[in-house]
Amino acid sequence: MSAETVTKTTDEPEAGGTQVVNRTIEAVVDGKKMSFGYSFYRGENTNYGPTLDMLERPDAVAKYFLKGWMPAEPFIDQDTNIIAFGSCFASNISNYLNGIGYNVATKKDNVAYVSRLGDGIVNTHAIRQQFEWAWENHTPSVDLWHGYKAEEFGYDEQVRIRTKELFDSADLFIITLGLSEVWYDEPTGEVFWRAVPFDKFDPARHKFRVATHEESLTNLRAIYGLIRKHKPGTPVVFTLSPIPLAATFRDVSCITANAVSKAILRSALDQLYRENKPQDPKLFYFPSYEIVLNAFKNQFGSDGRHAHPHVLDLNMKAFERYFCKTGLTDEDIEKTFAEALALDRELGGQDRSVALKRIRGEKMAKVRVGSKSVEEIARAEARAAKLKALGKAPKDDGLTPEQRAAEKAEKRAKALSERREERRLKTIAERKAG
Repeated sequence: MSAETVTKTTDEPEAGGTQVVNRTIEAVVDGKKMSFGYSFYRGENTNYGPTLDMLERPDAVAKYFLKGWMPAEPFIDQDTNIIAFGSCFASNISNYLNGIGYNVATKKDNVAYVSRLGDGIVNTHAIRQQFEWAWENHTPSVDLWHGYKAEEFGYDEQVRIRTKELFDSADLFIITLGLSEVWYDEPTGEVFWRAVPFDKFDPARHKFRVATHEESLTNLRAIYGLIRKHKPGTPVVFTLSPIPLAATFRDVSCITANAVSKAILRSALDQLYRENKPQDPKLFYFPSYEIVLNAFKNQFGSDGRHAHPHVLDLNMKAFERYFCKTGLTDEDIEKTFAEALALDRELGGQDRSVALKRIRGEKMAKVRVGSKSVEEIARAEARAAKLKALGKAPKDDGLTPEQRAAEKAEKRAKALSERREERRLKTIAERKAG
């Protein structure tokens, strides 16, 4: 809003009547004169919703999505130890940060469940369970944790210790919430990670419900409280996955059930934020959910659930611009947004099938080098050059990106082998003692 004036129009009172005052605000918004009713006091902060034209402005992402939520300055660098897990959208954040050379601890570990199943711990109960298990040694009384193929994940003490080590070493937590629908064990009230495995299902005790706003908020308060208890001062970024439900277990349409599921989580997140942000400058919310749903018209693939690569790329670059010390600029975001909007319009045109085919082809054509693509390596090198120019580049080890990736893979494999050998020897010793 570049200018604002208040215009008052007074109607002459009738005999014996009262004077009527009609108020309007005439404002110039993006070069256009607009009028707004002024019958009620609107407070000190009034941010009007953008028109469709405004959402296509180069600075729309910064102005209409990120405003008020971002840190004053980027604070994540290549030495920051990042723990990222939660719903399936968490993997996009982990992969992106890992791809630009950042230290995502949950991408390098293969022991802790937050690493092995870091994008499949989707409800607030499940996320809370990991923190309570790791830090408070609180173990559920029944088997609740299962993998993607319904394989049972037990409560192994070595896994708990490794999870605690990851949490203890964290310099940043990025936690992504996914859904509100839960299956639970009625006698104990304990909640499963996801649905109950078919061969374990007992209709007498396994029930389904939608988690309420109150219990979701209670879980978030517990998660936040545990982080502040054990890692005071560590930044925490919450996000909400834009990926909708694949199916609902309610007897209503999936689209409407998804709207409720997301609304509960978004509301609970906002409540937590409003309660704690005034006294905690290291608590953040990143609006990935809003960007995906409102910055584009054709954001999802043919399954109606997973966002196109250019939509995800805009989200991740926006995160990088405000949180990461890579030197990414507002102009970089505006360029990325312009390119993404062009693809969005193309996907909404008559040649949608042609556009989809090209986007899929570009995605599949990426040549893999180690654990990174050529594109990711190029971007990492570009960012390293920016860091060097700023005097913040890490010490040069003389290795190529390919050699560095291979060295990291070898170290991870060696560490995993050592942990397996330790567990094997421990098992032998326990058997002999028994």
